[in-house]
Parts: sequence; C-alpha cells; structure tokens
Amino acid sequence: MVLIKRGAYVPLYGTTDKKPITVAAFKMDVYPITNAQFLAFVKKHPEYSRSKMKGIFAEKSYLAQWQNDFDYGKTNLSNAPVTNVSWFIAKKYCECQEKRMPTMDEWEYVAMADEKRVDARSKEEFNKYILSWYEKPKTYVNPVGKTFKNYWGVYDMHGLVWEWTSDFNSIFLSGESRKDKDTDKNLFCGSGSINASDLMNYAAFMRYGFRASLKANYASRNLGFRCAKDLK
Repeated sequence: MVLIKRGAYVPLYGTTDKKPITVAAFKMDVYPITNAQFLAFVKKHPEYSRSKMKGIFAEKSYLAQWQNDFDYGKTNLSNAPVTNVSWFIAKKYCECQEKRMPTMDEWEYVAMADEKRVDARSKEEFNKYILSWYEKPKTYVNPVGKTFKNYWGVYDMHGLVWEWTSDFNSIFLSGESRKDKDTDKNLFCGSGSINASDLMNYAAFMRYGFRASLKANYASRNLGFRCAKDLK
C-alpha cells in the first residue's frame, strides 16, 4: 500500500456550487487484487468459493472465468486482476485483510493523477489516454502493473479494469436526502453530457454511468477491485 496525502477535488457530481470535496489521508493498494491473491483468500475462506456462493451475494457469473473453485485455470494469469467478483465479496475480501474498500471520492481523487501531477484532468493527452482505454477490448486479461505509475505510486487506475468502490451507488441519493434541492438524475441520461465541454467530463461520465448500472451482487468480467485503509 502507499500513502495518499490529504487533499481536495471538485467531483463531477454534486451541488451546482461545485465546492471541493476534502479527502482525508489514507492508504491504498498499489495494484488491483489479482487472481493469485483472491485464490489464497478463497482457500482460506471456502465459503466464498464459486460453488458455495449464494445468489443474493453474487450472481451466477461469479468467478465464471475460473476453471473451478480453487483453480483460476491456465488461461488466466496469476498476476492478472481478479474480476467477476461482486461488491459483497470484494468488501469481505478487504475486511479479511483488515482493510476496506475505497470510497468513490478517494478513488476519483487518486485517479485524477498522472505520473507527475496530483490533478492531471485538464491535460488533453491524459484524458485521451483514459478514453482510448474505454475502447480497448479484454484489457482485464493483462497483468497488473503494466500501466503508468501515477503521482502517488499507484498503478492501473486506468487502462486495466473498472473497480468497485464502497459507495458506488451513493450518487443515486435523492436531493432531499442530501439536503440539497438539486439532483443528479440527468447525469445518467443522454442529456447528462450536453453541458460537458471538455474531455475530462466525458471520461468521468463514463465512470459514473458504469457505476450507475451496477447492483451489489453483480459480477462482471471487466470489473475488479482494490483495497484501502484508514491511517491509525
């Protein structure tokens, strides 16, 4: 894990005044969780193996790419990111490591950094890189650590797999529940991108739109996760 220092950023979602969100210092995994790491977890906790998984916690595609409960198969690299893991099981994995899942704000805060800058979202080439990844098929078969190392020392925030966050569906809270008269419903409709005047917004729309399509028991081939941890 690496230390992510305290900072602030203005998220795409939220109130119209666009006040910065403060992100407290925390630690984050350098890489997404791999097949080998998840296999070790399942062997230690066989109740989370594929054959014993209940549908309420993960749909039938849970670890569907693995050969069996305790073998990820020859076609899946040991150091490739594990995917087809639901939010419920990703959360349990992190808890068993005495960690937790990163929040959406934490994830977005780390993900806005390139190799040299804490916030590279205004750089056209950075956003083109992100958007080009969205168009590439089957990047989830690649090993971790082959994308760039960002300012914080974190790899694979872009270019490998989509990742779960602890509060992936929190942006669906109503205006009343956020004590705010505005809502973000249009964010997930075609009209949501009308006011997007730069590449940064479009790249972010893609992430928020993807998260909006998820349920906690979903297991997708291009969706993985990593863990975070509070500072003591």
